[in-house]
Amino acid sequence: MKPYKNKINRIRTFALALIFIGIVIMYVGIYFRNQPVVMVIFMLLGVVAIVGSTGVYAWIGLLSMKTVPVECPNCGRHTKMLGRVDICMHCNEPLTMDPALEGKEFNQDYNKKNSKI
Repeated sequence: MKPYKNKINRIRTFALALIFIGIVIMYVGIYFRNQPVVMVIFMLLGVVAIVGSTGVYAWIGLLSMKTVPVECPNCGRHTKMLGRVDICMHCNEPLTMDPALEGKEFNQDYNKKNSKI
């Protein structure tokens, strides 16, 4: 089973990966200097990936403003929660704001709307 990560950090990691993917795509375009049309296509695809990353960063920034800041009972540091269950950004402690989920094993499926408790 893969380790759980905080939702905000996962989305930020995806946005950072988009930047590097865009740079790699543009770098590949340099190898097609003799074919300007192909080079321009690679450059534009790289720019689209980087602009997409900017959009993802803006979206997660807006989403982060609406999150509920909570104090982690394990480490005592403040973290932001998205959804009914989440993980502490600092110590990976499972967190929930729903009293019906207190004491239950952590499962990210609790965040889905059609999830049965």
